[in-house]
Amino acid sequence: MRIVIQRAKGASVMIEGRKHADFQGLGYVILLGIEATDTPDDVEWLVRKVASLRVFDDENGVMNRSITDIAGEHEGADGNIIVVSQFTLFASYKKGSRPSWLRAATHDISVPLYELFIQRLSDAIGRPVGHGEFGADMKVSLTNDGPVTILMDTHNKE
Repeated sequence: MRIVIQRAKGASVMIEGRKHADFQGLGYVILLGIEATDTPDDVEWLVRKVASLRVFDDENGVMNRSITDIAGEHEGADGNIIVVSQFTLFASYKKGSRPSWLRAATHDISVPLYELFIQRLSDAIGRPVGHGEFGADMKVSLTNDGPVTILMDTHNKE
């Protein structure tokens, strides 16, 4: 599994012209890509990392607080997190100009892991996690704060 996690000051996901998820204030937008070899163990590792990642400023202006530390301070309809499926995170671009998506998992693997990630992350932070709709054409808007953008990959845990 691979994620791009962006610290944001507000975000939303629109599907077919309607707001599907949003939050105001501080939080994360997480783009989640799933590979054919990914398992529920990868979900658990990523959830632990995301829930404990300290990228929010403390009283001294130092990135020392996690998403769970800021709970309730900046919360919207969907808590402080929106997760969006993003198979393009596994684009292969080495040959030619058109990316290949062969590394991205098929729906029968991706959908259950995507849903498990959302549920386990919600459990870990103790509140709902907003999300997109798997396979939909989505319009994602966010104000990247910092900017702080981090890539995590379960196949590169060191």
